[in-house]
Parts: sequence; structure tokens; C-alpha cells
Amino acid sequence: MRTDSFALRHIGPKEENLKEMLQTIGVDSLEQLIYETIPDDIRLKQPLNLPKALSENQYAEHIGKLAAKNKVFKSYIGLGYHQGILPAVIQRNILENPGWYTAYTPYQAEIAQGRLEALLNFQTMVSDLTGMEIANASLLDESTAAAEAMALLFAVRDRKQKKDDVNKFFVSEEVLPQTISLIKTRAEFLGIDIVLGDHAEFDFSAEFFGALIQYPGKYGQVFDYADFVNNCNLNSIKVAVAADILSLVKLQAPGELGVDVVVGTTQRFGIPLGYGGPHAAYFATKEAYKRNLPGRIIGVTKDADGNHALRMALQTREQHIKRDRATSNICTAQVLLAVMAGMYAVYHGPKGLQYIADTVHYSTTSLASQLEKLGYKQVNSAYFDTLQVKADAEKIKAAAEAKEYNFYYPDEETVVIALNETTTTEDINTVASIFAEVAGKETEVLSALKEINAIPEGVSRKKDFLSHDVFNAYHSETELMRYIKKLERKDLSLNHSMISLGSCTMKLNAASEMLPLSNPQWGNIHPFAPVEQAEGYQIVLKELENQLTEITGFSATSLQPNSGAQGEYAGLMVIRAYHESRGEGHRNVCLIPSSAHGTNPASAVMAGMKVVVTKATENGNIDIDDLREKAIEHKDHLAALMVTYPSTHGVFESAIRE
Repeated sequence: MRTDSFALRHIGPKEENLKEMLQTIGVDSLEQLIYETIPDDIRLKQPLNLPKALSENQYAEHIGKLAAKNKVFKSYIGLGYHQGILPAVIQRNILENPGWYTAYTPYQAEIAQGRLEALLNFQTMVSDLTGMEIANASLLDESTAAAEAMALLFAVRDRKQKKDDVNKFFVSEEVLPQTISLIKTRAEFLGIDIVLGDHAEFDFSAEFFGALIQYPGKYGQVFDYADFVNNCNLNSIKVAVAADILSLVKLQAPGELGVDVVVGTTQRFGIPLGYGGPHAAYFATKEAYKRNLPGRIIGVTKDADGNHALRMALQTREQHIKRDRATSNICTAQVLLAVMAGMYAVYHGPKGLQYIADTVHYSTTSLASQLEKLGYKQVNSAYFDTLQVKADAEKIKAAAEAKEYNFYYPDEETVVIALNETTTTEDINTVASIFAEVAGKETEVLSALKEINAIPEGVSRKKDFLSHDVFNAYHSETELMRYIKKLERKDLSLNHSMISLGSCTMKLNAASEMLPLSNPQWGNIHPFAPVEQAEGYQIVLKELENQLTEITGFSATSLQPNSGAQGEYAGLMVIRAYHESRGEGHRNVCLIPSSAHGTNPASAVMAGMKVVVTKATENGNIDIDDLREKAIEHKDHLAALMVTYPSTHGVFESAIRE
């Protein structure tokens, strides 16, 4: 046996096992099995043009060299992404533990009680910090969560608003740029009209059903939204807030203002930047909207013996049951990262989070004091962790990059500096020295943080949070390790047995593939860092695009979608754009077999398409005659056929070309 072969190490059967298996199913060879199960007209006529496979040792060396091409600067760019500290006990016992990263979607609650408890912790953490009644067990990212919030608010319009076709959605210009971009895309085919503007000048017109605001604003200003939210409520305009989760330790909970939805990312709770992901988003709302909530909700129930138990609740909202009438196409959504973020809150508890938030805030106010002494004007009147400084952006950028620091430069005379959990007094002195160098002045050396507060009383947090026992019990490494292990033992994962559920979530998570995730040269790159600092990432992304293009036989590949369901949506949007480019924008019918995965019809509806379901035969294959009839019937408006291949039950259907 070759000891350096990746495939042999990860595909279980040995040569003698293969013979026995082939004999059992009545074929002589793997080639014959492939010949009998994969239709002749879709088999490749020549091998794929791909590089020769590496051994695991060669791969480790290769990925290490690529990591070294990334330049890890201190990134104080902000814009929704902040470097944090992943506690080693969480890295070792969750991120690097197959007991957590190989478990399947918890459809079977009996073999998922550990993860369900970890996700219930996540929901409780989010509800407490946001001040909302209910939260889900994660979404894909903050921008997607904001778009889901818009869709929810559109769905829960009152009867008069629906009758009058009220379809305008206000988006504050303080919202993160990537979120604005995504919301514009998502709104187009939902029939929602996006109006971008200054929330201070909003007219609360009856033409609006909802609004989205950012808390704090994109460049760090903490606004008092009390009057804005109150006026929205008086005018039947529902409000969503995109909030920085660490800031909510010190800022008034949005729920206390009377908002309808709060969304954001939990990346700050110990999750590496990773050049933009993956990170678990959160979504919190009012109890009244629970049946419109996207994604999973973990609920408390009782088992057959009357014991306390957990399960996924209100599943009839979801795509695997509701299909084209689901609240969203969201399926699983960064659960591993949600578990890690929840454990970060368990490990630190309310006092630990308070200390972290205070340190970040006092670091920021101490830096502001240093910069003001150098004669710089700091624009933000109230802030948590981000300064907006008036300075020559080009000169500051050159001096900062020479010392390996990244800031954000919205225009030629503004520098935005977003501090984080990793910031030390040494960092503050270095940042101050960058500005001193440009000003041609000396700066005093800071030896300890100054406890200056820049959060007004009116927007300060008053309510306690994380009072549940779980957040106040496991603050030593040993205690948390034992708690994590206790939960892990309640779950079925690949370190117990195979998981015989064939679905889109089953992937190979080899140890050699997972190890680079813990490498800071991959983990600590900000998504908005200058591209020349991410050369290793650029090579990996380009090579992956090229290989996927070769494997799929297409002309190009996008790595933008953050999940399979988002890939479906992106593909359908490309199809719509193609028809529009040919003057056939009226084509909006998507044929989908009844056997298809539930995300398929849900994605089609989100892309503004009308779903027409085609029948399946008794054995689950597509009924070609029915498909032909439906295609002819809808030929003038037919946009797409969407199939899962091999089908949901694992069959390569022989009539696929037809």
C-alpha cells in the first residue's frame, strides 16, 4: 500500500475489500460498475486536464509556501471585520476536532443534542445582547442576514400596505458598503424599491414599509436612533438594525428602542478574519415574526420519557419542507462558526466580555487623545472602537504600510481606524507615531490606557446580559474543555461511525485539509486589505477557479456564493441576466422536478421566477414525458430547468441530455 497517497488514506476499501464488494453487487470491476451506473453519453471521453495529485506531505509543504506569500499586517480597517483572539481551548476542542466539524445537519435530534445545546447557547447570547425576544441559530454573513431582514419585513407588511403595494425600503448610507450592494441585488426581483439616504433626513413617508440602519455607523459614529425608530413605529415602518455584536456590550440594546429585527456577524467573538469568512451571522427578531424567520431555530422540548430535550423548531418554515413557499433558501449556515462564537461567550461570560469591550473602547479613546494632542481632528462625537480622523490619507497610508498597519481611507482627507481585541498599548503608540511622523511632531509614549468614555449616557447599555448559568460556569480552560467534551459525546459524527445520509452537506474534512485553517497567515488577512498583501490567497482562488472550470466544463467560475443555496441563487440570477441581455426579460418560468432539493424552488422564487414542478416516476427519476409537456406549455416564458445531478437519491438519470 502506498503510504503517501491521499486518496488511499481517505477512501476506505482496500483491494481485497473492493473485490468482495464488486462480487456482492454482481460486477467484475469498477469500470463495469461505472459503465452500468453512469450513462454512456455523459461519460468523459478524455481525462481532465488537472495537475498531478500531491501527497499529504507535499500538500502541507505547498500550502505552507503559499501562506508565506500572504503579508499579515495589523488591519484596523473595520467595515464589519475585526481581528480577535480565538481561545486555544476552543481552537483545539472545536475547530480542530472532528467530533464537531464532521457531524451532520441535526435533522435527527436524538444524535445531535450536543450541537443543539451549543446552538441554543448561541441563540441566547444573541437575544441577550440585542434585547430581542427570539434569535435563530446563525446565517451565512451580515450582508445576507440584512437582506433576509428586508425580506422578512416585506413579508410581514400590514394588510393595507400589501393592498396598496407599498414596496419602498430605506437603507441608511451609514450601512456597510458590501451590505448595500447585496441588498440592491436581492431587492430587484422581490419587487422592492431601495432608497438610499441620510436617516436624519428621512421623511417617514407611507410609501415605505421598512428601514435598515447601522449601529454603530460604517465609520464608527454611534447615533442615537431613538427618535428615528419612534417615528418609524408611528408611521407603520418596520426597522431592522445591523449591529456590531461586541459594541452591544457597551451600547443600548437595539431591542429596547422598539426595532423589529437586529442582524450582524459574530466574527468578533474569536473567529479568524480568513480574508472574509467563513463567519456566522446572527438574526434576532420579535416573537410575533417567528414563523417568518429564516434559518434554523433551536427549541426546548421533552423526549419520550419526559426529559428535557432540544430539537429544531418550527421546521415547516424551512426549504426542506416548504420548498417554494419557504421563508428563505437558507439551509445549514456556518454552524461550526456559530458554535465557536457561542463558546467564546460561554468562556468569557458577561464579565469577560465587559472587560474586552472596555479595553477596546479605552484603547480607542486613548488613541483619540494622542491624535488630538498632535493637532488632528477626530470627527466622531460618540464612538465605540472606531475613529474618523482628518489627515492626508496618501501620506498616512505610506507611513502606515511601512510599519505594516492597514487603515481605511474613504477619501483623500479621511483616515478611519478601527481598533480591536488584539490592540495593545504598543500598537496605540505605533499608530500615534505614524501620525506624528506625517505631522513632523513628537508624540508622548502611552504606558497605560486612559479610561475615557466616548459613549453618551443616552446610548449606553443599562441592562444585564448573559445571566444564564451556562455563561457563568466555565471560565477556566479545564472547565470549558470538559463542557465541550460533554456536549460532543451526545452527538454522532464521523469519529463514531459513518453517517448514511446522502446529501449536499456530506464532505471530506481530512485533517490535512483542516490544519491550514489554524494558520494565522491564512486567518489574519482582512478582506479589504490591499490585494498585494494577499498573494497566497489570490493564487489559491485563481487555481481553484481554473480547476472548477475544467471539471465542470464551463468558461468561468465564481467563488462568490457563500453556500450551495447561494450558488443556486447566483446561477439563476445569471440566467435571468442572460435572458434580459437578449431582450427576453419576460422569461421567468423555472421547471424543477418534485424530487429536487428544497433549496432549489426556494432559490428560484428569490430570483423572481415562477416555479413549475415536474413529476417524478415511481423510482424517483424525472418523468421525461411530463417535463416535455411542461416545457412546451411554458415555452414562451421558459427561463430555466433546475435539476440535481446525480438526483437527490443518488442516481445518474439516463435521459439527462434529453
